[in-house]
Amino acid sequence: MFAYLDDLATHGEWQEQVVSAKVEGGGPTRVGTRSTETRKIGGREQQMTYEVTEHNPPHVFAFRGVDGSVRANGRATIEPLDGGARSRVTLDLDFEGHGMGKLMLPLVRNQAAKQVPKDQARLKERLESGTPAA
Repeated sequence: MFAYLDDLATHGEWQEQVVSAKVEGGGPTRVGTRSTETRKIGGREQQMTYEVTEHNPPHVFAFRGVDGSVRANGRATIEPLDGGARSRVTLDLDFEGHGMGKLMLPLVRNQAAKQVPKDQARLKERLESGTPAA
């Protein structure tokens, strides 16, 4: 499961708003890896870049937005259950506003509160169906 989450180029498979993703450099994901995503938000496409800030396979990864007026910051933990037969994924996500983005924070947080559970359900469905490489 961690390998699927760790493949930044596949995030559009389970995150509805991701139109495309371009991961900088090559090789495996590590602290400092950056990805620029194009997301469809509010009917228009926007690009945003984030950087991996913590990377401890197969249990933890974290990221922070590095551009834009509203930047996402998140941390995910993967906890094995039932001897590794199942897993619990916990995502802590918040946003910081820069400039005019400070005024948009309540709206962004509200939209994320609606969208993230949908994306988590898509991720769960993909993982349980065996669609991604494990």
